Amino acid sequence: MASLTSLMNIGVRSAEQLKTVGIQDTYDFYKIGVIDTYMRVKSAYPDQVSLNMLYALQGAKLGIPWNEISDDMKADLLDQIQATKE
Repeated sequence: MASLTSLMNIGVRSAEQLKTVGIQDTYDFYKIGVIDTYMRVKSAYPDQVSLNMLYALQGAKLGIPWNEISDDMKADLLDQIQATKE
């Protein structure tokens, strides 16, 4: 599979963080999904990872810049994050 940096919004630093939590390539990313990927990275790097990472991951999945994620989609992502904590 392709390297993580081939995805939109995923730079070298983000790719390194993803690899440390077991996401080695795009196959792993698509298999694990945006929410679980974000939760893993946020857990490993709580002081370094913000919601921008969540939006970047969603943008990577959709092939769009992170700052083009709609407010409705952001709200849905946050609801999904909250649901995993309950």
